[in-house]
Amino acid sequence: MKWKNLLFSSLLCFCSSAIASSAGFTQVTLTDNPNRRLNTAIWYPTRDTSYTTLIGDNPAFIGTQVIKDAKIQSGTFPVILLSHGYRGNWRNQNWLATKLASQGYIVAAVDHPGTTSFDQSPKQAAKWWERPQDVSRVLDYLLSEAPWKQSAIADNVSAIGHSLGGWTVMQLAGAKIDRQTFEANCLVYPNPRTCGLAEELGLDKIQDEEPDQKDLSDPRIRRVVSLDLGLARSFSVDSLNDIKVPTLILAAGIDIGDIPQASESGYIAEHMPLKSRRYKVYEKATHFSFIQGCKSGAISMLNKEVSGDGIICKDGVATSRDQLHQLFVNDIVSFLN
Repeated sequence: MKWKNLLFSSLLCFCSSAIASSAGFTQVTLTDNPNRRLNTAIWYPTRDTSYTTLIGDNPAFIGTQVIKDAKIQSGTFPVILLSHGYRGNWRNQNWLATKLASQGYIVAAVDHPGTTSFDQSPKQAAKWWERPQDVSRVLDYLLSEAPWKQSAIADNVSAIGHSLGGWTVMQLAGAKIDRQTFEANCLVYPNPRTCGLAEELGLDKIQDEEPDQKDLSDPRIRRVVSLDLGLARSFSVDSLNDIKVPTLILAAGIDIGDIPQASESGYIAEHMPLKSRRYKVYEKATHFSFIQGCKSGAISMLNKEVSGDGIICKDGVATSRDQLHQLFVNDIVSFLN
């Protein structure tokens, strides 16, 4: 779909603004596994008052102002790990990362090989278990490399994921893949947006490289936030019943087609222990309300590229994406605290 070129190809613009930002920003490539290099973006608190840089901005979508390669603020800070959705990238939750960094968090987002907009490799995408492992690798980096290891609070780590990223972070909390459950559900609910991804994500059959142990949880991650996740029915009910990691499940109340919250986020909430989770549905939000804001004229621009793609920029009646983003941030920060 052509809208992806606008949604995921962002410009890095150096702006002649003397206004100080409280969010620093840098990018690194993790090479500890040369067969799966991880392009990673990091936001963090800073006291620098340098010129700001506009990141994640393009003709359709709104970027944020940060101070590129600024010195991290002195002190120690909680860590948040972000996981993007299917064929997305770190820019999708740039709005959230920048806000969290300005509130005192170190935030890192990885581009997942195979399912990122910059790398749509079927071979990599089929290694479904590597998505949660990517997030754990980023955490390894933050806790072992300067300057992050001096600033990151190792026992205060959270993971946040949108869409397929929500599915990813749920595995970090202890959810386990169950192919029989997934196949049975897809016979009853043959959802093309989720069941249709089974082959591409390697969920249709056991692979030679697949780990014998399906537990991909990371005990260092103390909290998880799922943003309108998909593929919920690929998890075993028993594994959901056993999750003890505090989990915030946020869902969009408006179904844009084949991602109904009751069958996805609601399924997770139904089978998790009440004491482990909080569940909230935003009646005026759509699946795409959790990504970056849209510029004026973006809807017609996207529809011109591909008819119907303007839905990416549509939220509920009598609301705006900015308003929804503020609600999301308030609830996320309240949960993290």
